[in-house]
Amino acid sequence: MLSPRGVTRARQLLPLRLWPRRSWGDGSIMASMQKRLQKELLALQNDPPPGMTLNEKSVQNSITQWIVDMEGAPGTLYEGEKFQLLFKFSSRYPFDSPQVMFTGENIPVHPHVYSNGHICLSILTEDWSPALSVQSVCLSIISMLSSCKEKVGLFRIIPDSISSSFSLSR
Repeated sequence: MLSPRGVTRARQLLPLRLWPRRSWGDGSIMASMQKRLQKELLALQNDPPPGMTLNEKSVQNSITQWIVDMEGAPGTLYEGEKFQLLFKFSSRYPFDSPQVMFTGENIPVHPHVYSNGHICLSILTEDWSPALSVQSVCLSIISMLSSCKEKVGLFRIIPDSISSSFSLSR
């Protein structure tokens, strides 16, 4: 149950007039989504996963799109690196998974992260369950990056010995 202080904080973050309008006949789905997002927003703000913080400016205009700032976990290949995750929630959340991707200038080089920031993680597609939360998605992403043993992505840097044999002149 939310404390009165928590409810007040949520209202400060996002005025009621900015919550999504009911777009289809089933208002109970929209109400369910709004209530769930408010609960998860407070949970992420009050007890964020290690190295993650909610970018509060990102939720001032819309409850359905959040930016979460992330730092690479200590002792991993990504230690000291800073990333941003963009969460987008459809009107069917939590029945549909959120869209989550890395955004900004620093996209991690990782086998399960495309160069455009899209994340290949089963809980974001076929293994999604309404029992999962933003925090569980964040923890899965932290775990995914932390378990990586070398920074190998879809595109690798061409070693100097190979690239010097190619010429861009006509």
